[in-house]
Amino acid sequence: MHPGRIVKLCYGGMMCVALGAGTLPVYLTTFSETFGGLGKAQLGQLPGVLFAGFVLGILISGPLADRFGARPFALLGFALSAGGLLLAASAPVFGVLLAGAGILGLGGGVLDMLMSPIVSAVSGDRRSSALNKLHAFYSIGAVSSVIITSAGIALGLPWRGVLAGLTLLPLICFAGFLAEPLPPLVHPGESRHRLRELLRLPRFLVALAIIFFIGASEEGMSQWLPAYAEDSLGFSKAVAGGTLAAYATLQALGRLLGSTHIARMGAHGLLAAGAACTAVCYAVCAWAPVPVAGLAAGAACGLAVSVLWPTNLGITADRMPRGGASMFGLMAAMGNLGCTVAPWAVGHLADAMDLHRALFIAAACPAVVALLAVAIRRYDATEVG
Repeated sequence: MHPGRIVKLCYGGMMCVALGAGTLPVYLTTFSETFGGLGKAQLGQLPGVLFAGFVLGILISGPLADRFGARPFALLGFALSAGGLLLAASAPVFGVLLAGAGILGLGGGVLDMLMSPIVSAVSGDRRSSALNKLHAFYSIGAVSSVIITSAGIALGLPWRGVLAGLTLLPLICFAGFLAEPLPPLVHPGESRHRLRELLRLPRFLVALAIIFFIGASEEGMSQWLPAYAEDSLGFSKAVAGGTLAAYATLQALGRLLGSTHIARMGAHGLLAAGAACTAVCYAVCAWAPVPVAGLAAGAACGLAVSVLWPTNLGITADRMPRGGASMFGLMAAMGNLGCTVAPWAVGHLADAMDLHRALFIAAACPAVVALLAVAIRRYDATEVG
């Protein structure tokens, strides 16, 4: 077993997790045109189904991976990701596109559940730093897929061909995980917290609440940013797609910086500061006096939100090191539940009022994270003391 090689394979796995979240938003208006003028509530079903698949994949595979090992589920995740992309690319009607998004999400959920505990298992006491770096590759995957899809739009390439071409990444990762031995997710000789035990711990329940609102904060903005830039701010499709690429690039940069500088602020301080800045970015994006400023605030939200998910995972793993894959799976499920609810809710609010007001209301999600981060910082300091 080669820990360095395993971590690099996990980086590729996180890039695969990002394929749906980074690709589908760029094509929302294109899907509307292709399938007969869909409304915003219908378009909001795509990210909703995608992240519902994430949650289902996590819940099914999490407890089983502790028992049977990571390899079969990693291979399944890559196969589902490739299959979902191919089904979406060949969709004759919107319902089949939704099914492809759901299968893609299912594969992403399996991979999302696995990558963090695998890296945590080989990282010793550097979990928060290692997980921030790992999750930077989610953003790198999102950037890459947004750049590819935006370039496809600019070059006039058919969206079906672009989606089919993206299957290359999960197929390459499938081959890599097939050849590499993986570590056990529960260390031999150590007892693992059962889910019932975890769910009785108030501190873990707070961690679940935090990651739910973190997921809502990430996807409430990223899933609607291209459509908001195009329909509400008046920019072209290419500029709208480029804005999402900027969001994801800044998210990757923030996680890479967080992995190297987390010791300066402390994990709890980084979580609170990032959440507060995210709430400000939402508000500015929604009500900036000029469109360029709103666009810039939407992209900057990627930097602000970047450290929230992996830092919360790292804090929780340090507090509960015997949680195993089941703990990571339940946290990922709650986070992706937030990812599912927020785009759907923003879409319905936008139909009832407009996207400006919908995004402003969604700023409540990172505000809640900031408040809870301050609360757990005091609680954890008291417990340690």
